[in-house]
Amino acid sequence: MTAHQAAPDDRPPLRGVRGALGVSLAGAGSAEPAAAPVRGSRGRHAGPAVSPPGAAAHRAAMAGRVRRGLAACRAYPTATAGGVIIVAMAAFCFLGPLVYHTDQTHVFLSQANLGPRSGHLFGTDGDGQDELGRLMKGGQVSLELAAIAGILAALLGSLWGAVAGYLGGVADAVMMRVVDAAIAIPAVVLLLLLMSIYQPSTALLVVVIAATSWLSTARLVRAEAVTLRIREYVQAAVVMGGGSLRIILRHIAPNAVGTIVVNVTFQIANAILILATLSFLGLGVQFPSLDWGDMIAGAAQTISDGYWWEILAPGVAITLVVAAFAMLGDGLRDAFAADGYDVTQAASDSVRPVTDQGEL
Repeated sequence: MTAHQAAPDDRPPLRGVRGALGVSLAGAGSAEPAAAPVRGSRGRHAGPAVSPPGAAAHRAAMAGRVRRGLAACRAYPTATAGGVIIVAMAAFCFLGPLVYHTDQTHVFLSQANLGPRSGHLFGTDGDGQDELGRLMKGGQVSLELAAIAGILAALLGSLWGAVAGYLGGVADAVMMRVVDAAIAIPAVVLLLLLMSIYQPSTALLVVVIAATSWLSTARLVRAEAVTLRIREYVQAAVVMGGGSLRIILRHIAPNAVGTIVVNVTFQIANAILILATLSFLGLGVQFPSLDWGDMIAGAAQTISDGYWWEILAPGVAITLVVAAFAMLGDGLRDAFAADGYDVTQAASDSVRPVTDQGEL
């Protein structure tokens, strides 16, 4: 062996070590081809079926919402009980007639003023019509009109209060003096005056109830707006050139949502009572429509004869629904208070002031 010849390398070749490109380092210049992928009968890689990641994320999100909902129900049983009663009464009024069929268009004098029995679970009225069927039919009108009037009153009061609280100054003083003057007028007197001037109708009932119910909402939302207008994100929107209407609709009113939502529940309960009062006085919905107030008005004429079942059912229904909405409102108020009622952080993140140096 000459001096310039390299001595043979007696070291064993490296095994099991691959480079980044899958080439074996066992020897110089030697390369092992990467193993071919195993394919199924249709050319796809064999292996266990894997569900798309989007479906798994959707299932996880749904499970999280269900868990949070159950936790909220356990944390606020009052609101849960009120909501269950409201849903049950709505299902009773709107789905009950699909199962329990009655004739509410004809008069059956031979069956007038019958007590509760197998054929008539809640008895009959003076016209021989089934009281349970009338309770369902009257509940549909009462719940529909009360919900529309309550939501309309809440929207009107929220807009009025938000504008007054944000503008402040003379505008605030004038707008709130209007509210104070309207509150000073007894609602029943104003209702009777309006209903005696105009021909009673369903649309007029909704407008009249909303027109006498939005005042308390305006005062509550105005108090919220006074505190919200000095927040940083509102001031930032002003600096960025945002108009008053945009700020009120995008930042003031949405951040008073807790007060508005709670007030809606009380407005609906109040609308049910006002509607029943007007119907009892003969100024409610007109024949052939009826509500729970009409049922009480008719039963009041025969209660002295011992027909107690005619006034019991609508009276219990009104009491139960009004109490349920009150329970729901109290529970929601506690929930907003426990959460700190801080929905302003999201708005403050979405509106940030811009300076010459960039975004703060």
